[in-house]
Amino acid sequence: MSGLTVLVTGGAGFIGSNVVAELLAAGHEVVVSDRLRDAGSGKWRNLAKHAIADLFPPDDLDRWLEGHRQSLDVIVHLGAIASTLDPDADRVFSNNFGFSRDLFRWCAVNGVRFIYASSAATYGDGSQGFNDAQDVESLSALRPLNAYGWSKALFDIFAVREAAIGRAPPQWTGLKFFNVYGPNEAHKGPMSSVAAQLWRHVAAKEPVKLFRSHRAGYADGGQMRDFIYVRDVAQCIAWLALTPSVNGVFNLGSGRARTFADLAQAVFVAAGQEPMIEYIDMPILFRDAYQYFTEARMDRLRSAGWTSEFTPLEEGVADYVRRYLARSDPYR
Repeated sequence: MSGLTVLVTGGAGFIGSNVVAELLAAGHEVVVSDRLRDAGSGKWRNLAKHAIADLFPPDDLDRWLEGHRQSLDVIVHLGAIASTLDPDADRVFSNNFGFSRDLFRWCAVNGVRFIYASSAATYGDGSQGFNDAQDVESLSALRPLNAYGWSKALFDIFAVREAAIGRAPPQWTGLKFFNVYGPNEAHKGPMSSVAAQLWRHVAAKEPVKLFRSHRAGYADGGQMRDFIYVRDVAQCIAWLALTPSVNGVFNLGSGRARTFADLAQAVFVAAGQEPMIEYIDMPILFRDAYQYFTEARMDRLRSAGWTSEFTPLEEGVADYVRRYLARSDPYR
């Protein structure tokens, strides 16, 4: 199954533009729905190297879908309000749940496959583990810590319920992204990955600052995350676009937690510098609720047929630093 026509919402963003690059490399026709906003942010550069078939803002989505319902094969829905700090919960809910629900229903009616971004933020503080069981009872038991995580969790429940009563698209696959890093995230500013934020200090030959631990069993800088290189995420989505038999909600992480100190060390090594790490106290405001560990259970996606190995942290960071961050043109 090659030569698909794929619509990528949020396709000018960080993960979206990497997915666009991967789909184009595989020979598909790719259309993007997104807002480029201020040209000075550089977001448009995320797509500048790629021969997409069309680009239009989300406000024009209904019109575009009406004219292309017969030729469209897959929607990869990555468009969302992604900030966990956005104070407008109504806006977050409308974009992340309402808009996603309407697209899901349109795909179900028109026989178009649907791959969408969920989030590891649905797991909340992680106290219930990171097992991507997709029954309604398990999904409903999760307790996200912010409006963003809640909007994603609610949509996962909606999708599972619709599928259970036969009202799903011919393929529907949700992916709970863990800590993604890699090229094309410069426009995100303070919301960019920790790897990108550390690089700014490393490039200036300054020490990087990590949080001290305030929990027994964790060293300073020993708080752990499941870091996944965006190339792996994009390759998985491109595989799903060619694998319509895979349905459900799945984790997408490396499956191996690593410390922030490991990450910092990898950035320094990639830059050819000796590590300079300083530890600072974590703000009291969120010290008690801070998440010390995330690690994706990857059994279900593996069982569904995803066999590729994930990029080790040191290899991914080296690729990110040397091929992108350290160059005058850091865009993929």
